[in-house]
Amino acid sequence: MYLGIEIGGTKLQLGVGAGNSDQLIDLERRDIDSSKGAEGIREQILEAGTLLKSKHDIKAVGYGFGGPVNAATGRVLTSHQVIGWDDFPIVDWTQEKLGLPAVLRNDCDAAALAESRFGAGRSYRTVFYVTVGTGVGGGLVIDGRLFGSRRPSIAEIGHLRPGINAVSKEETIESFSSGRGIENHARKAVEKALRSDDASLKKASQELLEICNQDLNLLSSKIICEESSKNPIAKESLDQAIRILGWGISQMITILSPNIIIVGGGVSLIGEKKFFQPLRNVVEQYVFPPLVGSFEIVEPALGELVVVYGAVALASQK
Repeated sequence: MYLGIEIGGTKLQLGVGAGNSDQLIDLERRDIDSSKGAEGIREQILEAGTLLKSKHDIKAVGYGFGGPVNAATGRVLTSHQVIGWDDFPIVDWTQEKLGLPAVLRNDCDAAALAESRFGAGRSYRTVFYVTVGTGVGGGLVIDGRLFGSRRPSIAEIGHLRPGINAVSKEETIESFSSGRGIENHARKAVEKALRSDDASLKKASQELLEICNQDLNLLSSKIICEESSKNPIAKESLDQAIRILGWGISQMITILSPNIIIVGGGVSLIGEKKFFQPLRNVVEQYVFPPLVGSFEIVEPALGELVVVYGAVALASQK
């Protein structure tokens, strides 16, 4: 048996399985108290991991970490949500504390592996996975194995610059198309509309302010997506996010020629009509013409345990 661990900003999940399906024989969940930092999470991993190890013959551990990692060295680079993870040698730590070999990838890579082996991509040779949530990440799986395991990063579509005029490292697909990107654009658009002479835009901005109780900080991507069918500011913010994301996916398709593109994450949950249909249209507009019709863009098949399934599969490959 193998132990898969998902480390997020708010949740910690540890599952035990054989690594050849989306089935677990045991699962431990913990809520994360960010005020205790990374050390608090490591204490939880040690407590839950020791418990699971006492119950099962675990041979290796796989991690899906919610942030940038160096898979080749087995080190977490940083976390954007919980302090105390900077340059942490989690693979060596696992060997020392749990007495087990370990393998590390980010959560998007783990999800990509799970979807390619057990989910929407299981019938395809080349799978490109994209997650669109708080950030935008990517993972590439070929013949059931993650590609680029010895590189510092691979398939990170969220860090593509959308066009030659995006000269700042802050101008990325993630900065426009993630949930935070959508929120930032809409908030700026509301502020601009309030200062404009356009009555219709002023009305649209006032409507959004009413929904979030006059506090722009409460204007979430969920509200923006819900209002996009009737509010022009919300619609433009979502349209821009999808167009830039679609442009990025088309570049990846042109270079990698995957059989299937699986798009998950919180933003994708707005559904077929508002998200997937316009996304496919944009990708078809920008992709290399000979590739049109040679790929599918679909939603994921696995649920909230997808990263755990992938982490278990990683451990089994270890």
